[in-house]
Amino acid sequence: MDFSSILMFNFNLEELIVILIRIIGSFPVIFFPFIGSLFAIIIDLSDLFIINYIDLGGVQNYQNLDKFLDLFYMSAFLFVSLKWNSTEKIISIILFSYRIIGVVLFLLFDLRILLLIFPNIFEFWFVGISAYKFYSKSKISNLILFRILFISTILKISHEIFIHKIKTLDNYSVDEFINLFI
Repeated sequence: MDFSSILMFNFNLEELIVILIRIIGSFPVIFFPFIGSLFAIIIDLSDLFIINYIDLGGVQNYQNLDKFLDLFYMSAFLFVSLKWNSTEKIISIILFSYRIIGVVLFLLFDLRILLLIFPNIFEFWFVGISAYKFYSKSKISNLILFRILFISTILKISHEIFIHKIKTLDNYSVDEFINLFI
């Protein structure tokens, strides 16, 4: 599957199952930001298990489909963050926009290095802010905002290097990767 098949809605049954699960998995964040964001991320990872265990046509280009489907949960995250105070909202919009630029460039040029240059810090930022709001009723100070942004940046860049630069998961099936840690 290339970018044009995403635009043309030319999917086999296996791809349709992954698409449906990923889109539905994006909605809980609207009602339960912290728990819903964790759920959406778990659902995002679940497609690797689905693809590994069913054989209904395969996924032609996993990276393109995955990045396209990421837009659904990220849009739900953005929708929620637009209700936050001005500083949190502005940072969310900037991080979301930055990643979207990277995803569009990736889909156009099919260069995975672009996903490293434009990391999805927004994802971890959203989880961090949502967690803080879930566990604390106090106002988020600028120091807390900076810490969450700093930690999100370090964690996500490390994650992007692991996934897109080193391409660690490209070398294993899901079962093989899990067995590395068992």
